[in-house]
Amino acid sequence: MTPQPATSDAAGGIGRRMAGHRLLWPALVLFALLLGNLAVHHDFLSVRVRDGHLYGSLVDILRFGAPLALVALGMTLVIATRGIDLSVGSTVAIAGALACGHLSTAARPGSVATTLTAVALALAVALVLGLANGLLVSGLGVQPIVATLILMVAGRGVAQLITDGQIITVTSAPYKMIGGYWLLLPFAVLLAAVIVALTAFVIRRSALGMLIESVGGNPAASRLVGIRAGGLLTLVYVFSALCAAVAGLMISSNVSSADGNNAGLWIELDAILAVVVGGTALTGGRFSLGGTVLGALIIQTLSTTVYTLGVPPETTLVFKAFVVVIVCLVQSPVFRAKVVRRRATTPRPPATASPTPREREVRA
Repeated sequence: MTPQPATSDAAGGIGRRMAGHRLLWPALVLFALLLGNLAVHHDFLSVRVRDGHLYGSLVDILRFGAPLALVALGMTLVIATRGIDLSVGSTVAIAGALACGHLSTAARPGSVATTLTAVALALAVALVLGLANGLLVSGLGVQPIVATLILMVAGRGVAQLITDGQIITVTSAPYKMIGGYWLLLPFAVLLAAVIVALTAFVIRRSALGMLIESVGGNPAASRLVGIRAGGLLTLVYVFSALCAAVAGLMISSNVSSADGNNAGLWIELDAILAVVVGGTALTGGRFSLGGTVLGALIIQTLSTTVYTLGVPPETTLVFKAFVVVIVCLVQSPVFRAKVVRRRATTPRPPATASPTPREREVRA
């Protein structure tokens, strides 16, 4: 007959594939949040140049969301191996405390060499912390939540010991650049984009991503085929700690100070939420780096929305939790299937048949 049914079937197939794409729902939720803010403040999406750099709510979302995106990036690979890293918040605090502590005691805190030394010191210590987590999990067989919980508790105390329980303030132009602006754009956003791009390139252009998914998806099968899970587990925890350290440098540089008590506080929970909202399952296996970045932007946009709508501070966490639950339900295939099935099985009222000409004659 006509080719229209085949065309409609093809269009329907494309629509179903788009609806099943893991990035579709996080992108729609982020778009809806931006539209909601735009409805309240009509200049919410406007970006302009002020004081030599871009200024606006969108720029602030990207700038303050960059540290969370980095922490969530490392958390994604850890969760892909069926693990969890609760120590990233403490690592954020330790990295910032070490860098600011070194700058505050240096003879020339404003020199580039001193700043690079402070950054290298923070990254080196983070590498050791990540290595400790990885060895506890892969070498000693400690449960990931227990192994990282140890550093989560002890690391916060270490950060306060480094700062002596005080807020360390620094005045260093090169260090300020990490959380400042470069070429009109926030340097933290550029740095986070480079790290995410390099990670995605290495993960997807090599066998590393497949090996991580194999270890997380089926540890027994991966062991039988000869995959050395111990080295991969250690690697992902080291990478998670390094991402957290870079985020700690961004946060401390943004305020030119280090607070061992409050820096990175509960960022591990926001990172886990970002990973889950981005479509990565906590049961391990397949993961989505792009979904994680979208999830981090959603969490940061939620924080901005709270201030935009004037939500009371005591209900902020409840508001964020409510929105996150809705996002998780919307992108859940099981939930969507149940909703569609319920609509399909809803009984329709019987249609009333029109009377025949004979019946109209009888009635007349």
